[in-house]
Amino acid sequence: MPTHAEKKTLPYTPEQMFDLVADVDRYPEFLPWVLASRITQRETGAFYADLVIGYRMVRETFTSKVTWQRPDRIHVEYLSGPLRYLSNSWHFIREPDGRCTIDFYVDFEFRSYVFQRIVGLFFNEAVRRMVSAFEARAQELYPPTDTNG
Repeated sequence: MPTHAEKKTLPYTPEQMFDLVADVDRYPEFLPWVLASRITQRETGAFYADLVIGYRMVRETFTSKVTWQRPDRIHVEYLSGPLRYLSNSWHFIREPDGRCTIDFYVDFEFRSYVFQRIVGLFFNEAVRRMVSAFEARAQELYPPTDTNG
């Protein structure tokens, strides 16, 4: 049952960070281990997405429902795949100086005990790399903002 929670203030707006995280179709371009992604259905305030995750010879697909309130929050609800459960949320908090504090949380468990043990060995490093990939993507997409007024 790996769990990771992280808060980080970045020099981007909540709208920018929300748009980056919500752009699931682009995940294979910058997220480690994401081999493919696609949004399969859209609703008001939600969409359904398939993600293919792979590492070496292991490849797994999972489906989730993503609900959102732009620009404040994104919540991922696990529907099917190799997990027992997944709880994942992003909160984007506007700071007085215009920057955004991201409050990120993920908790999941694989159905396979063996796979869970393997993932547990490098889970924290993997999640840190993925969160860093979002930050690097923001640096690539959005010009620096002057937070000193």
